[in-house]
Amino acid sequence: MVTIYDIAEKANVSAMTVSRVINNTGRISEKTRAKVKKVMEELNYVPNQMARSLVLQQTRSLFLLITDITNPFYTTLSRGAEDAATKNGYRLLFGNSDESLEKEADYINTILTTRVDGVMIAPAGDPSLPHLESLQRHNIPFVLLDREVPGVECDIVLGDSKEGARQLVNHLVQQGHCRIALVNGSDTISSARLRLEGYREALILNGLAHDEKIVFETSYGPRTDLSEMDAWMDSLDPQPTALVAGNNVLAIEAIRLLRKRNLRIPEDISIVCFDDFGPYSEVDPFMTVAAQQAYQFGYLGMQMLIDRIQNKNEAGPWKKIVLPAELIIRRSVSPMK
Repeated sequence: MVTIYDIAEKANVSAMTVSRVINNTGRISEKTRAKVKKVMEELNYVPNQMARSLVLQQTRSLFLLITDITNPFYTTLSRGAEDAATKNGYRLLFGNSDESLEKEADYINTILTTRVDGVMIAPAGDPSLPHLESLQRHNIPFVLLDREVPGVECDIVLGDSKEGARQLVNHLVQQGHCRIALVNGSDTISSARLRLEGYREALILNGLAHDEKIVFETSYGPRTDLSEMDAWMDSLDPQPTALVAGNNVLAIEAIRLLRKRNLRIPEDISIVCFDDFGPYSEVDPFMTVAAQQAYQFGYLGMQMLIDRIQNKNEAGPWKKIVLPAELIIRRSVSPMK
């Protein structure tokens, strides 16, 4: 294996000079730098990244921890994050918590042991607080995505969940729907709470009664118990004419149930949801959605993280970006007759 001492001997310079060329530190003439790089190429030298990281006190590696890699929202978000990281000369590592606090804890331990320079994380929910406090204790910069965690001050990129939910309900009301159900994520998740608030506010502003019985709370991930949702729908009297899903994964689960009950969409019941379905929407644009700017979530969040890392000695106030959702009207809503 070629070492810096082999390069130093052939280039007739000190090992310290070779180290400075590799790490781009210190003052070295361009002539000497070019001579050392030429010898490195001739000897096919590959820098030891671990040793380089110890010298520079950074790995040029970042970590993105999301909650559901199967969700097109997070897939597109990841693309935005990777593009921003690559543009700035960083490698991006990925993790998927599956909305599980246990898996999230395992990934946090991995992050701490791999010495990454920073983390972007969509937390599993409010109980993620100890995991984020662990990152703070170890001085690892992080940016939160999509979800806030009470008690944590940091940079964050959010969607306007409340306004997006209001838009969805308003659209249903405009189509004549008065009995509108909600299938939503857990109230331990900030975005789910805001979507519930927006749903309630829209009903009240439209002069409709809010009935807690027509709100069903479950996981945002693809592990919804259809038997429980089925029993919930059996208990509703009268049945809803429309349903709002808290995200696209829940929309798919709800459609599975509605088809199991031989209900046609939108002829028998209308459905809308938060988040679009990525490129799949272009194949058969069907679902009316409050589409979030998923790519911008990842790109802007990553840029915020890199700025925080590169300017850690000049840390300014925490930044909060709120991205609006866009109501996209398609074929999943039928007007009431």
